[in-house]
Amino acid sequence: MGHGFRFALQSAPQDQQQWLGIARRAEQLGYSTLMMPDGLQLPSPMPALAIAAGATTSLHVGTWVLASPLRAPRLAAWDAHSLSLLSGDRFELGIGTGRPEVAQQAADLLGQPVTSPARRLAQVEQTIDELRGLDGDRHTPVLIAAGGPKARALAAAKADIFTLATGALASRDEVARLASEVRDAAGDRASALEFAIVVFVVGDEAPPWVQRFTGADAATLAAHDSLAILRGSVREIADELQRRRDTLGCSYIVVNGTFIEQFAPVVELLAGR
Repeated sequence: MGHGFRFALQSAPQDQQQWLGIARRAEQLGYSTLMMPDGLQLPSPMPALAIAAGATTSLHVGTWVLASPLRAPRLAAWDAHSLSLLSGDRFELGIGTGRPEVAQQAADLLGQPVTSPARRLAQVEQTIDELRGLDGDRHTPVLIAAGGPKARALAAAKADIFTLATGALASRDEVARLASEVRDAAGDRASALEFAIVVFVVGDEAPPWVQRFTGADAATLAAHDSLAILRGSVREIADELQRRRDTLGCSYIVVNGTFIEQFAPVVELLAGR
């Protein structure tokens, strides 16, 4: 639990000018990473992140997270290794089994067979194994989005970073229990693992898409003491993040790109500390 704070920004490209502007601004403001979600309704994350990496010098880029049903493991690993190589080791592969509807989308739109949850998790593991083989002496950091116990066991065994797919209204006690389970299973690797959480809302208003995605507005998130919302002054938010790191061990904070400017003073205050 001794990791310094890192802050990632989660966003998606609308066009070239907007995307390059976000990447450059994130770097200027001290965010460590620009993360992009994966979905057939969006541009493909690998070329988009390659463009962002090429427009910056120190900013890391990553996927939050690749959905395993959308790509064959060898293809996903090849793309990840290539982006790691061409970005100067600034790529982080976030991967998971995807939301339940993604498997059906992969079948309907890509002609992939519909796969079971167990098969989708096996694809995650195979992608990591393929990436390690391609990397050789390199080491592309891997983040696993872990939902069930088998996914948490995989994260404990093979991830560099883990996040818990618990839903926005999960209690802190539940998150603490599951994070401890991952660390306990990781054994000697536990101290090296980073724990990442996503913050969807900064302040008192949730964007409409956040309400649709999480099923909760800002007031509901606040009432449940959700980890997906941060409120208060810069100092109060910083103190809350330090409490979360002390009690939960979460040091990698992934922030909704809508709040890039609003959250920047917190990044300035805590990044690397």
